[in-house]
Amino acid sequence: MGDIVNLKRVRKLQARDAAAAEAEANRAKHGRTKAEKLQAKAEAAQLARTLDGAKLGGAKTGGDQ
Repeated sequence: MGDIVNLKRVRKLQARDAAAAEAEANRAKHGRTKAEKLQAKAEAAQLARTLDGAKLGGAKTGGDQ
C-alpha cells in the first residue's frame, strides 16, 4: 500500500513551485543588474546636465508680459 497523501498540501506545493518558476522567468526577462541600473542613472544625470548647460540665460519670456 502507498503512503497517505494530503491532496491539499500537494496542490499548494505544486502551485508554489509553478509560481517560483514563473518568478524566475520574469527575473530573467525583466531584471537588471545593479551595474545596469547605475549606468542608466548616470546617463540620465549626464543628459540632465547637458540640457541644463544648453539653456539660454536671462528672464523667462512669456506671451505679452
